[in-house]
Amino acid sequence: MNLMISKTPSRTTDGAARANAAAEIISYAISECILGRVLVARSVKGVCAILIGADHEELKADLAARFPRAKTIVNETIVRDDLGKVIRFVDKPAKGLHFTLDMRGTPFQRRVWEKLRAIPIGRTVSYMELAHWISPLASARAVAGACAANPIALAIPCHRVVRSNGDLAGYRWGIERKRELLNREAVA
Repeated sequence: MNLMISKTPSRTTDGAARANAAAEIISYAISECILGRVLVARSVKGVCAILIGADHEELKADLAARFPRAKTIVNETIVRDDLGKVIRFVDKPAKGLHFTLDMRGTPFQRRVWEKLRAIPIGRTVSYMELAHWISPLASARAVAGACAANPIALAIPCHRVVRSNGDLAGYRWGIERKRELLNREAVA
């Protein structure tokens, strides 16, 4: 029996994959809040990024770097409601922040992010405690890495994770923003 295996990939499969990747559009808008500037981005599946910073161009560059194959376009009409919810949450966190998310990451990162979403407003957990929720084999360092990779600030509340002694640890968006968020949530 003689089998021929083509070394040329199927053009239909490759072409379809490229067309799907090229077709993705991510709409975003930027506004001001008490934490600085906030960028909210949405794919067809849901909110895929909430980025916080001081500079408009820096936020746009961060979004483009996180989604290099997508076309990112400013579209305040599509993102307006989500952006409003984020700003209201920062001002008054008691009501929470609820919308459909498009979480993109490794399976481990997504598990960490799902556990983070279960932490109630006003509560903090340590990296080690969160690691134990994930798996007896998970490390605090791996959890911290997943928190650092989180592109959806606030909706995936990595600001609620602290060191074992209760001190604030690194926060992708800055320790002062983390402190402000935790203080606002403690009052809520």
